[in-house]
Amino acid sequence: MLFADVSVLDEHFAVKPHQWVAVQGGVITYVGDSDPRGAMAAGCGAATAPAEGDSPVTPPLGAAPATADFGEVVDGAGRLLMPALYNTHAHSPMTLLRGYAENLPLDRWLNEKCFPFEAKMTGDDCYWGTLLACAEMARFGVVSFSDMYYHADRSAQAVLESGMKANLSGALVAFEDKPFSDYPEYAFMEQLGNEWNGAADGRIRVDYNLHSEYLTNETVARDIVALAKEKGLRMHIHLSETAKEVEECRGRHGGMSPVAYFEAIGLFEVPTTAAHCVWVDEADMDILAQRGVFVANNPASNLKLGIGFAPIPRMFEKGVNVCLGSDGMASNNNHNLFHDMYLQAMVYKGATLDPTAVTPQQALRAATRTGALSQGRDDCGLVREGMRADLCLLDVTGPSWCPATDMACNLVYAGHGSDVVMTLCDGQVLYAQGNFPTIDLERAKAECAARTKRILGEL
Repeated sequence: MLFADVSVLDEHFAVKPHQWVAVQGGVITYVGDSDPRGAMAAGCGAATAPAEGDSPVTPPLGAAPATADFGEVVDGAGRLLMPALYNTHAHSPMTLLRGYAENLPLDRWLNEKCFPFEAKMTGDDCYWGTLLACAEMARFGVVSFSDMYYHADRSAQAVLESGMKANLSGALVAFEDKPFSDYPEYAFMEQLGNEWNGAADGRIRVDYNLHSEYLTNETVARDIVALAKEKGLRMHIHLSETAKEVEECRGRHGGMSPVAYFEAIGLFEVPTTAAHCVWVDEADMDILAQRGVFVANNPASNLKLGIGFAPIPRMFEKGVNVCLGSDGMASNNNHNLFHDMYLQAMVYKGATLDPTAVTPQQALRAATRTGALSQGRDDCGLVREGMRADLCLLDVTGPSWCPATDMACNLVYAGHGSDVVMTLCDGQVLYAQGNFPTIDLERAKAECAARTKRILGEL
C-alpha cells in the first residue's frame, strides 16, 4: 500500500504535510516527501540529480527500486497518517459488562456486581467479548492491547482471527498460602505460553500477571516473578489503584507501599506494566523510574470509579514510562482510546492548576510508541522506515479540524476516534470506511448481547 501526499505524524510527534509512505510485507519501507515511484522510474536505483529546488528522491528501504510494487495507492488529500494506538491495560471480555455495575464505589462495584457476573462467564463468552472488543478498538485506531482476564486462551483465538496484536495473561486470585504450582492457574499459564506465546508471527504474546497485592500473597507472588524471569516473559499488574489499597498494604507489610513491597520481592526486575498507580508517592515514583516500569494510566476508568488522579505530570518529570489504557468496559464503557488520550492531556491541567501539565506530544507518545514498548514491541509505534506498519488514517476535513493552526494539538484536543477511516496492523487492514474485513461485526454484537442477557438471567 502507498499513502500518497498525506500528512504524517512523524517520530517526533510533529505533523509533516505532503509525505509519501509505503508499506510492503507488513513493514514501512519508505517515508519521504517525494513519490517513491519517481525513484523507480529513474532506473534501477541509479543516482539521479534532482532539479534545482527539488527535494532529493530517497528510494524505498530494502526495495528493488525498478520492480517494487506498492499495490493499492491511497489518496492522502485531507488525511493524517499516524502510528496506531496501543491499549496497555484492558479486560477485553468485559465488553459483556458494558453499562452494568454503574454508579458504585469500587468495593461494591467489584464484589456486588463484577465478580458475580464474571463467575458465570464461559470460555465462549470470553471469546465473543474479546472479538467485539477487537472490532471496537480497530474502529478507533487501536491495533494492540495488554489484557488480563479469565479464559485467556479463548481471547487468544479471537485476537488471532481479528488480525490484531495482544499481550495476554490469565487472571489469578490467590489467597491460600501455597506454591503457585499448586494452583490450577499454573498449568493453565504453562499451556497458554506453550501454545500462544509468539503465535501469528509474534502478534500474540503471553505475559505473567499478578492481579494486585491485595488479591495475592507473597508466596505466589515470588513464584510468579521467578517464572517470568526464567521464561523471559513480561509482567502485568494492578498497582496502587486506591488509597485503601495502599493503606491496607502498609498495614500488612511493615509500612511498605505496594510499590515498595513489590520492589522488595523482585517484581520490577522483570519488565512490568503497572496499571493505575494513582496513589503513589515520591519514593514510589523514584522506584518506577529507576526500574523502567511502564505505568498504564487509565484516566476514564479512574474518573468514573472516583479513584482519583494519578500524578502523571510528576511521573513525566521523573522519567517514568507513562502509557495509556482503557481498563474494562464496566469502568469505562468504550475502547475509544482517543477519548482517553484527550483526558490524559486535559484532566491534569485542572488537577494541578497548571495549564502546561502534559503536552500534546507527551499524550501522543504515551498512546503510541511508549505503549508499544510496554508490550515489548520495539519495532512498533512510529511512522518510520523499518517499523511495523501499525497505522491509522484519519479524516481531518471535518469542522473540528479547521483551522489547523497546529495539527498535532488538533489531533489531541479536537480529534475523535470516529475520525479514523482506516486501521492497519502489520500492514493488514482491520478497519476501513465502516468495514471490518476480519470480523463479522453483526454476529459478534448479537452473540455478546445474547450472552449478557443469559448471564443476567442467571444472577
